[in-house]
Amino acid sequence: MSKYTVLIVDDEPVNLKTLGNILTNNYDVLVAKNGESALSMAEFSPIPDLILLDIIMPVMDGYEVCRQLKHNPLTQHIPIIFVSAMDSELDEAKGLGLGAVDYIAKPISPSIVLARVKTQLKLMSAYKKLANAYDELEQKNTVLEEMVILRENVEHITRHDLKNPLNGIISASSLLIDEFDDGLHRNILKNIEIAGYQMLDMINSSLDLYKMEIGTYSYSPDQVNIIAIVNKIIAETKVHLDTVNITTEILINGKATKENDNFLIQGEYLLCYSMLANLLRNSMEASPSDSIIKISLDNKANAVITIQNQGVVPLAIRHEFFDKFVTMGKNNGTGLGTYSAKLMAETQTGSIHLETSDETNSTALIIQLPNCTE
Repeated sequence: MSKYTVLIVDDEPVNLKTLGNILTNNYDVLVAKNGESALSMAEFSPIPDLILLDIIMPVMDGYEVCRQLKHNPLTQHIPIIFVSAMDSELDEAKGLGLGAVDYIAKPISPSIVLARVKTQLKLMSAYKKLANAYDELEQKNTVLEEMVILRENVEHITRHDLKNPLNGIISASSLLIDEFDDGLHRNILKNIEIAGYQMLDMINSSLDLYKMEIGTYSYSPDQVNIIAIVNKIIAETKVHLDTVNITTEILINGKATKENDNFLIQGEYLLCYSMLANLLRNSMEASPSDSIIKISLDNKANAVITIQNQGVVPLAIRHEFFDKFVTMGKNNGTGLGTYSAKLMAETQTGSIHLETSDETNSTALIIQLPNCTE
C-alpha cells in the first residue's frame, strides 16, 4: 500500500526540516516555502492527502492559502491543519472557520503532530469510502434506505476509531505523568493528555450532541467522582486563573474538601467532564480579576453542584441563557457551551438552571444529577 502524501508549507527552513523529520518515516513528504508554491503543488500529482500550513508567511499568509484551497474544486477536499505560534482561541477559531480541520500550536510536539496527522488521514480515508458508497447507492435508487447504514458507519468510525485510541492515550499519559521527575517529559505528557481531552470534547460536540438533540444517545451511567473532574479542569485552566488572579474553592456539604474526598454521582465521565468544563470556563470568563469561584457539592435528594462567581449575566440573554447559539461579549463565542451543558445534564436525567442577581452581583449555575447508588 502506497504512503499518504503530506504537504508542509512554511517559510522557515528549520520548520520545514523539523516537520519533515517527524513525518518522513510514515509519509511521503512535499514541502513548499510560500503560499503560491503551495497552491500550485496542491493541484498537481501527487495531490497531497493532507496539508500542514503555517499562518505567518510573507506575501500570502496561511489564512489566504486556506481560503483559496477551499474555493478550488480540485483542492477543497484536502484536509488542512494549521501549525502556528499564533495560539489564541481567536486565531484557532478563524482557521477552523476557513475550513481547516485542526490547529497545532508551536513549539510543536512530535507525538502530537503524528497523532493529529494520523487521525485526520484516517478520517479522510473513512469519509472517502463512505462517499463512494453513497454514490453507488444513489445509482441504485436506494439512497433513503442505505443512508441509515452510512450514518451508523460514521458513528462506528467516530466511536471506535477515534474515541477508543484516545481513551488509551489519555489513560497512559495520565499514568506516566507521575512516573517522571523530569519537568520536560511531564509537560509533554500533560500536553498529550490535554490534547486528548480536547479531541474527545470535539468528537462529543459533533456527534453526541446531535444524538442528544434527537433523543438517540445511548446513555451508560456509572459512578463518577465530580471532585476529580473539577480538579482536572482547574489544573488545565491554571494559567488563565493565575493571570487574572481568580481563585477557586471547593466545598462538600458546606465544608472545605480534603485531599482524598470523593463526591460520587451517577452519570458518564465524559459527559460530566464536558458539561463542567463548559460551565466552569464560562464562569472564569465572566468573573472579574481578584475574585473567587466557589464550587459547592451537596448531597440532597439529588446531588447538587453549584458554580458561583461574581458578576451578573446580561439582562438581554438571561431568559435564553441555555438556548442554542446564544452568546454575548465574546468575539470567538459559539453559543454552544451552556446549551450543550444543559443537554448533557438532561441526558444524565438531571437538570440545570441559572440564578443571577444584580443586588448581590453574583451568578450561580446549579446542576442536579442523580446520587450514586452504590
